[in-house]
Amino acid sequence: MPLTMTSRARMLTAMRNRQPDAVPVAPDISNMIPCRLTGKPFWDIYLYQDPPRWKAYLNAVRYFGFDGWLDNAPVQLPYEIEEAAEEPAWREAIVRRTPERIYTRQHATIDGVDTWSETCNIYYIDNPPTRGLALAKVDLPERAPTEWEDVEPRTHYEGVEAFLEAKRLMGDAGVVSLAVGLPGLNVREPETIYAYYDDHAGTVARCRAEHERIVRRTKELLKLGPDFVLIGMSGHMIANPEPIFRELSLPTLQEVSALCKAAGIPSQIHCCGPEYALVRMAAEESDLSSINPLEIPPMGDCHLDEVKRAFGAKIGLMGNLHTTQVMLMGSPAEVERAAKQAIDDAAAGGGFILSTGDQCGRDTPDENIFKLVEVARTYGQY
Repeated sequence: MPLTMTSRARMLTAMRNRQPDAVPVAPDISNMIPCRLTGKPFWDIYLYQDPPRWKAYLNAVRYFGFDGWLDNAPVQLPYEIEEAAEEPAWREAIVRRTPERIYTRQHATIDGVDTWSETCNIYYIDNPPTRGLALAKVDLPERAPTEWEDVEPRTHYEGVEAFLEAKRLMGDAGVVSLAVGLPGLNVREPETIYAYYDDHAGTVARCRAEHERIVRRTKELLKLGPDFVLIGMSGHMIANPEPIFRELSLPTLQEVSALCKAAGIPSQIHCCGPEYALVRMAAEESDLSSINPLEIPPMGDCHLDEVKRAFGAKIGLMGNLHTTQVMLMGSPAEVERAAKQAIDDAAAGGGFILSTGDQCGRDTPDENIFKLVEVARTYGQY
């Protein structure tokens, strides 16, 4: 049977936990695969914005023909621009090059003195960057460099220009989000975990202040009319198991999802890693519309059939083919079997988007992604 919905309508229907014409399909390829498809060094995309990563992703959507899911269009709100103007203007500068790597540091003029960051970033020819590395780890001197090259992006978008351009280019091929975070402990910043126990009151105060910033940002983002609002951070539940999440993060999830519901705009969480407790809390104690990527063990703790039975009546689901065993290393036949199983497990009644776990690897075969799309368009019809 021919499909009757646009990709955008299909995705929005499923995100609202309703039944579209067919199961939407949106593998998580937001980083490496779009960069690979450009044929350029990865530093062109990540460092020089040539093209910006979001634009490379939009090109990948059309190449593979899946339902687009741009998870975070860049935007800087007017009040954020004003606040940034009051802070030192940090610039990124190249301080070392090799045939396969570009090393950068940040510098700014503070009280008349050229001040340099104590960490560096590394941009690779064929991988995403590594950020915030200690200088000693890569044998960069701590002193200010005597020679450097300030980075000049090759494309320039200010304020909300990138978001508006992404919406225009995506059109009916999919959905475009604006994103906010969640307060809590950061798995990438161990000092926040120590602080929770060493300075609990200070941690709570920090998270309450962050809550206010996130709520303010959400209200302004909703005025721009995103297709959905993405909430959260990768791996959030690793550092914020349920008791900590309830204290530091749940109030923000509740208020942000309520704001989205009142505005008629779906909300979605992305939280790779263990997520079952988050699904339960979100479904039973918030107005969240949809959740992903629902990764299977050992990366996560979700099984689609169990999650669907327990919570599918209350929240939309998006996931969850294994990105390594199935998408990267599997054959198209194995992708087909796994995709059909996911549809069998979670598609009944709608509210399901066929996807992958967190971030397909760079060398995921194109034919595996094409097969995933094919299964959704045929086996996944309602």
